[in-house]
Parts: sequence; structure tokens; C-alpha cells
Amino acid sequence: MNEAVRRGLLAHQPSDLIGGKFLALQSAGVVGSSELVASHDPAHPNVQVWSAAAQLSHIDLAVKAARAAGQGWIDAGQDVRRAALMRWKDVVFANEDRIARLITLEAGKTLAESHLEAKALADKVSITLEAQNANRIAGFEFAVNPTRQGICAFRPHGVMAVFGPFNFPAHLPNGHFVPALLAGNTVIFKPSERTPAVGQLLAELADLASFPAGVFNVVSGGPQVAAKLSDHPDIDGILFTGSWITGRRILAANLDRPGRMIALEMGGSNAAIVCGDCHLKQAVIECVRSAFATAGQRCSCTRRIIVDASIAETFIPLFAKVASTLLIGSGDSNEPIFMGPLISSAARESVLAFQSRKVREGAVSILPATKLDCDGWFLSPGIMQVQRFDIMTDEEVFGPLVQIAIASDDDDAIAQANASQFGLAAAVFTANEERWKRISPHIRAGCINWNVGTAGASSRLPFGGLGRSGNNRPAGAMSLEYCAAPIAQLEERTDAVSLPQGMRPF
Repeated sequence: MNEAVRRGLLAHQPSDLIGGKFLALQSAGVVGSSELVASHDPAHPNVQVWSAAAQLSHIDLAVKAARAAGQGWIDAGQDVRRAALMRWKDVVFANEDRIARLITLEAGKTLAESHLEAKALADKVSITLEAQNANRIAGFEFAVNPTRQGICAFRPHGVMAVFGPFNFPAHLPNGHFVPALLAGNTVIFKPSERTPAVGQLLAELADLASFPAGVFNVVSGGPQVAAKLSDHPDIDGILFTGSWITGRRILAANLDRPGRMIALEMGGSNAAIVCGDCHLKQAVIECVRSAFATAGQRCSCTRRIIVDASIAETFIPLFAKVASTLLIGSGDSNEPIFMGPLISSAARESVLAFQSRKVREGAVSILPATKLDCDGWFLSPGIMQVQRFDIMTDEEVFGPLVQIAIASDDDDAIAQANASQFGLAAAVFTANEERWKRISPHIRAGCINWNVGTAGASSRLPFGGLGRSGNNRPAGAMSLEYCAAPIAQLEERTDAVSLPQGMRPF
């Protein structure tokens, strides 16, 4: 029995939710029609959390169900949709502990962090329904002339495919499908193949919330299922959170579909600029927190630190000292754990390989990332100092490893911060507000913080990046805007009509 079911965190054996019904998945598949998906507890890899053969045929069934439910969901009106989302809010609020425990079991996050993620599901509903956000698709009208009105109305796109990541397996997909449902779209959610149990739990909670059949569907799977869904001819939009590599594949698969809405929130090589006049304690704590939160597995984690030469000899040793004291362990430990394991053995090996390569290329290892002597996929924080940051050699490493370079002045710091093809988040640490105002407009990123680390966001603000971090479809408070299309209407209220020049009356 899968551990998620054995512990009572899932009510069903591995299943997909399609058209309001749970379709069981087999433990072994038929060649050509399925792919095996399995997740394990990253802290105890011998514990299998969820395992099943994902069915490619379920994609067509889910799209058909979502398409069939679409018109009724639109016609029901926004009041009915708001009521459904309020039921969803009540259900996820009541099941916060269950959600949190499954996130920790399958993704390895600390239980404290998992509770924050679980709580964010209900908060997202409240924020989305607030007038200042819901009114983003309220439309407007004006008088073109005494009898004719100009109207901007918003329509849902239709069937939206939502692709979820493993690092926030509940919160981030919820941030896509809540606004999508409010706008009148129907949804097919494909969880990350690394966290399929959390995806199924969202399906079970949606069933408790009594969404109309076909409005919300969940189909588990790996790359084959993802490819078939993103290339399906009968979906109208893709809402994706994940890596640049996968996001690029989605764009490539949809080059001939310019009308399909594609919103991408991808990775980051996020920079923190530490100025010579910073509050030193604040800068150190925030940089350590942002570099190593969630074992460095957030798209907004600090990957690069640019420290002013005037304080480098003070900041760097102190930063390394604090990082070396972080408590690492199983997420459900009774100890005040700061970070848990990485999601997989392959993820850990990727970080270590990056570290080794950078050292061979000349980087100085200040605090080497090392494997912990235990069964889980644990890795200690790593810090390297490089000569400087360069756009030609920059890349994202998704784990607890940060690079530091020294800047000669503010202009040099800005140049190094922008030496990346990513552009998700950045931070500036200075006690001088004028300096912050001088530096921040020149940083190319979608989220820029002052004296707050890069790994800090508010759902009441937009969240998204530039370049390889996103395609100008910010989530967060702006998510409703990519869930509906503006439609222009001209309406004549009378039978008045003017005879154009050159037309004879009849």
C-alpha cells in the first residue's frame, strides 16, 4: 500500500479525477499507453508515498469532460462561481493539517513551512475575490455617441491546463486554478510527477467542495502526459510553473497556436546586492534565509550575492558562519529544523556536480555543500566565491548553493546583478533610501526587494519574471488578467443609422 493511503492522508488508492469521478490507476501499465510515476519520502527514500501507471488515455477524457462542462460553468455566472470557490476555501481551511503533513511527506519540506503553504490555499481565495483583484476583469463602457455604447467585456479562454511544480505542490497550482475558475474557465491540473500524492489530495478536496462535474479535473503523469496535454488541440490555455527547460518546450510545442494563452513562471538566478552601508545583521540573516530556504528549491531563492568591496571581508565570513549553523533534518522532526532534504537523489547530484565544475573553473569553495551521513537526500549549505558574474556563464542551480562576487561600486554591482538571462527576483541591502531608489530602477527583474531577501513574496502583489524567468504573465495579484480575454463591443441602442457617402437610399 502506498504510504499516503496507509497514513490516511488520501482516501482513494492512486486515481485521477475526471468529470467528477475518480478513475483508478493501475500499479503497472501497458506499454505505449501509460508511464510509471512514483514518489518517495525525500527524508526516507525507502518509503514509497505514491505509485501508479499514469494513463495517457485519461488526457482525452479530461479534456472532453472540461469542454462539456464549460458552457454551463460560464452561464452559471460569477456569483455561483464565487460560492463554489468559497466552498473550496472552507474545505482547504478545514484540511490544513492533512495537506501540510502530505506536503512534508512527499516534498520533504519542514512541517512549519508546509503549514504556511497549506494556509495559503484559503488565503488565495480571499485575495482573488477581493474587489481590487476581481475588478480586474470587470470591464468598462462609455458613450461613443448619444445612442451608441462602447463596451469592454471579458470572456474566459475555455479549457485551461495547469502544470504544478514539486516545490510548492499545492500553493502554486492553486494560485493558477482559483482565478481561472473564477473567470469561468474549466481546469485540467497535472501535478508534478515528483508530488502526485499532493495533486490527488487536491482532487479529493475538490470533490468535497462539490465543484460541478468536469469543471476541475486532475490527471497525474510524467513527461509523456505533460507533452500530450500541452500539445492537445482542444485546450485553450496553459498555466505553468516550473523550469525554463520545460517552459521552452511548451512554447516550442505551441508555435503554431498564437491564440493559446500561455503563462509561464519559471526559474531564477536571483541576485542580492549588499551595499557597504547595509545593516549588516539584517543583510546576513536575509541572505542566508533566502539562499537556503526549502533547501534552495524555490525559484526565488538567492543564487548570487554581490557584496561591496568595502565590507566583503566582514560580510563573507559572517554569512558563511551563519549558514554553517543551519539545522538540517527530516521535515517532521521535533527539532526546529531550518531545511529538509532535496526532492531526489538526482537533484542532489546535480548540485554537487555544479559545485565541482565551478571549483575546477576557478571558484573558491568557502563552505562546501556535502552529503549528510544518513539515508535521505540531504545536502548541507554550500558557498562559493567567484571572480565576478558573467551572463555567458550564468546558470540556475536548484539547491542549497550560493555564489558570491565582489563589486567595486554600485554600477559594477548593478552590472553583475543583471549578468543573467533570468530575471525573477532581486534584493538590495542598504540603509540609504536614496541609494535604493538609485539602484532599483536599473535592475532587470520582476520582483525587487529593499532589505528583504529574494525569497519573499506577497499574494497581493504580482509575481513573475523577465527573460527565462517568465513571459510577462505575472501571477499573484495579476493572475486574473491572464485568465480572461478582453472583448470589444459596439452596441447601437436605437434604429438610427446614417447613410454613408456613395450609398443610395432604398
